[in-house]
Amino acid sequence: MAKIARAAAAAAAKLPATVTRCGWCTDDPAYMAYHDTEWGVPSHDPRHLFEMLLLEGFQAGLSWITVLKKRPRYREVLFNFDPEKLAAMSDAYIDTLMQDPGIIRNRLKLRSARQNAQAWLKLDDPVALIWSFVDGVPKVNCHGRLADVPVTTLEAESMSRALKKAGFNFVGPTICYSYLQAVGCIMDHTTDCHRYPALASGHR
Repeated sequence: MAKIARAAAAAAAKLPATVTRCGWCTDDPAYMAYHDTEWGVPSHDPRHLFEMLLLEGFQAGLSWITVLKKRPRYREVLFNFDPEKLAAMSDAYIDTLMQDPGIIRNRLKLRSARQNAQAWLKLDDPVALIWSFVDGVPKVNCHGRLADVPVTTLEAESMSRALKKAGFNFVGPTICYSYLQAVGCIMDHTTDCHRYPALASGHR
């Protein structure tokens, strides 16, 4: 995750705002860096996959940029998204987190972080499970406009059912689809985006 953070910081400094990006990406430097260096890039890093699953859940009802800007603080207070430490998080610590203005102070979402960590640790191979919903290889879509990109798919619905059965929370189909896009299981950069050619051809 540190490598991703360094890449994002470098991208924010180097990449111009004038290149064509997906329609959801604003000119916020943090958003552009995330879009250009992380979103849609296939990930097989279990810690990163776990982190993104929690962050997507934290986003429920909010904008992604809100979560993205709070991500550094989340890493500080949520043990760098170590599932073993999160699984053991006490109610008293959650009470403390509810006083922290640097994160989204939602008790249900914080409790879900603990619940999801416990569920994650019970999986035999969480990376394989996540990638199983796209048969182990990135699904490359060919959407010309943001309006053409769906909010959920059969893959996301299947993932949602499987994760709920495994004890996860905040994993509805829409959240799961956003997650699959983010971690590169489904490549949904639009065809006019400057990242599309590289990611569609399997390069990063």
